[in-house]
Amino acid sequence: MGSAAQPSITGEFAIQLRDMGTGRIMHESKATQRVISAIPEDKKNYKPHPDSRSAWQLAVHLAVSQVWFLNSIADRNFNWTGEEKEPAPTIAGLVKWREEELKKAVDRVRAMTTEQLLTPVDFFGIMKAPAVMYLQFDQDHSVHHRGQLSVYLRPMGAKVPDIYGGSFDEPFKG
Repeated sequence: MGSAAQPSITGEFAIQLRDMGTGRIMHESKATQRVISAIPEDKKNYKPHPDSRSAWQLAVHLAVSQVWFLNSIADRNFNWTGEEKEPAPTIAGLVKWREEELKKAVDRVRAMTTEQLLTPVDFFGIMKAPAVMYLQFDQDHSVHHRGQLSVYLRPMGAKVPDIYGGSFDEPFKG
């Protein structure tokens, strides 16, 4: 997508896409919080394979990267400054941090003007697209890592929460 022609989108579409995207992110956030919360504190260093991230590393990445990504959209600048810092030392602390910071970051995106949403933003030289178009990329990235983390739970002795319907451990509640 780097130098290819960019899609032409209207301001009205950008606002609708922003509202749908941030709404979906907040809806999906509930399932993500349940998955992170399900990690047993005493087993957070579990790895299914020596080359895998630990459950804790994956949970921190999931929390920090989504907040960073949304703030980058609002800033219209994807500037990665280095390794992710743990925002809290415990699972409960991470869940609380993520809930508070995600809401702030989503509110920043929701406050963006049409002009800001339509501003082309470079993503590390890989692609350049209007800022609003990165909302789906953010959501896809989060769902990907939430899926990874959810498969760690049962081998750690934890229960798998309802994500898109019931699980063996948590039946669908509707």
